[in-house]
Amino acid sequence: MDFTLDKIEAKVEFFQGYDLKALERQIEQHIDLNKALLLEVHSVQHQVTFDLNANKMLYTALVHFKLK
Repeated sequence: MDFTLDKIEAKVEFFQGYDLKALERQIEQHIDLNKALLLEVHSVQHQVTFDLNANKMLYTALVHFKLK
C-alpha cells in the first residue's frame, strides 16, 4: 500500500450572504483555515445583486487561494 502526499497548489472558494459583514467574516475564517494548508489569497472578486425572492441585496465573493 502506497501513501503519497500531494500539495494543494490552488483552490477557489465561493461565498454568499445577505449581510456584507457576515460575508467578510466567512472569508476571514476561511483565510485562517487555508493558512494551515500554506495557501494565501491570490485574488478576490465580488459582486452585488438584488435577490427578488428575499427582497434583499445578495453579496457574493470568489476567493482564489494559491500556494505560498
